[in-house]
Amino acid sequence: MVLILMGFGLLVFVHELGHFLAARWAGIRCESFAVGMGPVVAAWRRGIGWRAGSTDPATVARFGKPAIEMTDEELSRNGIGETEWSLRLLPLGGFVRMLGQDDLDPGKVSASRRSYQRTPIGRRMLVVSAGVLCNLVLAVLLFMVAFMVGVRFEAPVAGAVVPDMPAAKARALDGGPDGLRAGDTVLAIDGAAIRTFADVQIASAMARPGRALVVEVERRDPATGAAEKRRFSIEPSKDDRTGLLAVGIAPALSGEVGVPAARERALFDATMREAGLEPATGPDGGVDPLERLVAVRVLGADGASTALPVVDAWDTQASGALVTAALDDAARASRGEAFGSEWITRSGRTVERQLVPVPAYQAIRVPADGGTGAEVARGIAGLVPLLRVDRLVDESPNQGVLLPGDVLLAVAGAQGPRFAQLRAAITPFAGRSVPATVLRDGAPVDLDVRVDGAGRLGAMLREATDLPMVGSIVEAAEGAGGAVTPTPAAGLGILARSTLVSVDGRAVADWPAIRAAFVDAVREPHARGEAASVGVIFRSPTPGHEEIEATLALPPEAVAEVATLGWGSPVPPALFEPLMTTLSAHGNPLRAIAMGFEQTHTMVTMTYLTIDRLVRGTVGVDQLRGPVGIVHLGARVADRGAMYLVTFLAMISVNLAVLNFLPLPIVDGGLFLYLLYEKFTGRPPSLRFQGAATAVGLALLGSLFVLTFYNDVARLVSGG
Repeated sequence: MVLILMGFGLLVFVHELGHFLAARWAGIRCESFAVGMGPVVAAWRRGIGWRAGSTDPATVARFGKPAIEMTDEELSRNGIGETEWSLRLLPLGGFVRMLGQDDLDPGKVSASRRSYQRTPIGRRMLVVSAGVLCNLVLAVLLFMVAFMVGVRFEAPVAGAVVPDMPAAKARALDGGPDGLRAGDTVLAIDGAAIRTFADVQIASAMARPGRALVVEVERRDPATGAAEKRRFSIEPSKDDRTGLLAVGIAPALSGEVGVPAARERALFDATMREAGLEPATGPDGGVDPLERLVAVRVLGADGASTALPVVDAWDTQASGALVTAALDDAARASRGEAFGSEWITRSGRTVERQLVPVPAYQAIRVPADGGTGAEVARGIAGLVPLLRVDRLVDESPNQGVLLPGDVLLAVAGAQGPRFAQLRAAITPFAGRSVPATVLRDGAPVDLDVRVDGAGRLGAMLREATDLPMVGSIVEAAEGAGGAVTPTPAAGLGILARSTLVSVDGRAVADWPAIRAAFVDAVREPHARGEAASVGVIFRSPTPGHEEIEATLALPPEAVAEVATLGWGSPVPPALFEPLMTTLSAHGNPLRAIAMGFEQTHTMVTMTYLTIDRLVRGTVGVDQLRGPVGIVHLGARVADRGAMYLVTFLAMISVNLAVLNFLPLPIVDGGLFLYLLYEKFTGRPPSLRFQGAATAVGLALLGSLFVLTFYNDVARLVSGG
């Protein structure tokens, strides 16, 4: 945090130093140079030295009046400097106060020969723009330093393609099959080279609404390593989770097991144990943690097991699969039996772990309805499990209220809510409490849960598949062609929170048993290509707990989906580090300078595009960050290494430059417009106009500060 504050202060100092040096060159008297805003914490003036607070009291005590009231001759005769250098209480900016120029008081002019007004317009233009120029030069230098050393970023490789998002439905422009695939490397978007996954996200978020992007990818054959280039047309759509335009791909993962932060260690260890990845006993009897997945053993149709190498670099020529694809392929081929996996430990040993696959369920595409967003629910025939609290985030407002293991029976009036229903139910209560009922230790417990400022509970949730209970029934599902049809469970009066007693005459005690009973029930109809009727018995959650019999009619396509349900990997993707690529000039300073200019140009363009998209509404104001948010984000970036921090500061320096040169009152861009007006009309804008514009500018900046401060605090409270 201290490093971030110092870095942010450096950016402000460089900006103001640009104004100061240009003003001194232009002959303008500079009365104050301040880093920060508000009361003076400490100050220095030549001839007076350091003082706590302002140097004015010491100047008045010695010479009878403050330095600002002295002429140049008096300052020289008294041996003191004209400029007070001060550090202010609030690290939110800074300023250089020049004689006859005050952003907050346009009427504070001066007739002195060294005043701002008496300086030629050309020189004043340079003074006004010098801060922006210095921030851009600093950004180039910081980028250059980062690229000389090398900065690691997430590689532009699709680790997963989200169903029903634009990438999954991408239209091929070269005659091949439609849709991006996991493992595709994005090379260019609209002709612009893509080097990192962040480039993909930025290009998607900054896309013009309603306009498709031309995306060029490289696709490798996992068996041979042979590569081919493909071109697709993709129109980004809004991601409900982030509020930004996106194409719907997730970053690829490497085979390296991540090293968790200290506060996440217990959860990490529990997840590893649950996945069957306990640390091995080392040669010396100590714990030997796993470091990297190198291969999985895939069961063939003939029953033979073959090792599938895990590709650990996105530009490799070797055959193999990315980590998630390798694990998923092995799980699907396992037919429910344990499969082998090979790992390298921290000490360099190769160990094998038997992994038990987890049962897969239907991906039921739920269209947006009744204020809820579209979602993909996991279940069978319209039946879905309840949600369970897996863990609480550190900043959760429900620490000590919700407990890991609590099953959500009702929240804010929503009974057995699915993910989308839960979001829709609690979002209107942001910053307030709502009633909830959870199942804890087998009994319902009523609670008042807190919804954070971002409309979240601060809890990580997953399906409660260990209970034979159902959540809110999915009444309608969207097919591959976009048609919406009722699910088999629709219209049967099955209440959320009901308990499944039996399926097709077989008693069930959890969702794996429910799944197995459904699969067996439809096996013969599937072989004949027919529809199927599956009888179920539910115990109602209403008083009396009467048992209800119902028959689910599954059409042939639903029968096929259920009969072919496979298996998934027990290893959660979050255990692995993302696949990385390094941006580097490889020690070439000229190349580093060129890369610095390129990245600065890109960031300037992106900043202006962000403003444009804010106006168009495709980027929400909730995405804006103020000083608190920048420091918070910077602290997280600093954890990733010194070069990440340098790159982050370079980006913020570009943003400061662009925002300061917008044509708005108060900031440098507005002052530059005043000078252009004076240049062409021969007189400055009237003091009345400048005063009104200043009031409007202060109102705009004040509103922006309040908005970004609210966003920042909401993110801090919610852990965002």
